Amino acid sequence: MNRILHPLLASMLVFGIAACSKQGPDSAAPAAASAPAAAAEGQLTVGLAVSTLNNPFFVSLRKGAEDEAKKDGVNLITVDAQDDPAKQQASVEDLIQKKVNVILINPTDSSAVANVVKEATGKGIKVVSLDRSVNGAEVSAHIASDNVAGGKMAGEYLLEKLGGKGRIVELEGIAGSSAARERGEGFHKVVDGKAEVKLLAKQPADFDRAKGLSVMENIIQGNKDIQGVFAHNDEMALGALKAIQAAGLKNVVVVGFDATADAVAAVKAGTLAATVQQQPELIGQYGIQTAKKLAAGQSVDKFIPVPLNLIKQ
Repeated sequence: MNRILHPLLASMLVFGIAACSKQGPDSAAPAAASAPAAAAEGQLTVGLAVSTLNNPFFVSLRKGAEDEAKKDGVNLITVDAQDDPAKQQASVEDLIQKKVNVILINPTDSSAVANVVKEATGKGIKVVSLDRSVNGAEVSAHIASDNVAGGKMAGEYLLEKLGGKGRIVELEGIAGSSAARERGEGFHKVVDGKAEVKLLAKQPADFDRAKGLSVMENIIQGNKDIQGVFAHNDEMALGALKAIQAAGLKNVVVVGFDATADAVAAVKAGTLAATVQQQPELIGQYGIQTAKKLAAGQSVDKFIPVPLNLIKQ
């Protein structure tokens, strides 16, 4: 009997130990997986919510923020909305769950982010807008170039190159974004009311190069008598330039905005007339510097301007 019981007890004991060892790690794992990542103890954590990293301008902005964060020992978490307002809202909510100290937001849609910005500030998280402002919610600071002044600068140079007259096209950015609204406002302060200036078309191409190409192609199909183009960013300007070249149009003055590497190269090559330089890396750098001040309880200016330049032929 004992010879039968001993092996039975031994096998039951081994099974019990195995079951206990399996129970421990597996039961703890789901709890750990569901817990949001949080800032390291004593380290400043900043969330950077970018409208899209499919645009060289915002890649440069992120680089400026990353370089400054690395220099200052700041933990930076970047999320990419891919130009989708709903995706941006979800990614900012995730940053809130991660309990970041400050959120730097470059809105895809200036109005659509209002609710999630209110949610962040309601939980004590400081929010700073970059390049594009937030409509309908209070932020601690807004860091950007003066887009109205930039649009005006572009319009003045375009008219200078055209001798104060001509038939022009305006390619707009994403509807609802402050950058599109403000750059357009500055441009129209210059061109509106000019008797010898005719605005042939004013159409959105969503800050996208491929859309800039297709929108410009459609415009050209309807009217080839075009002397000038102002695009709210370089991506659209470069797309429009490609459509103009493909259509065989000559002496069309194209002005962009952002001074991306491709645009600056096009200006040097003599194909793009000019681009307004915003210095996106500086916007990202200022963002981290401002986040540090806010986290330390220091006061900051409501608007922090970034200098503009015009790069021209």
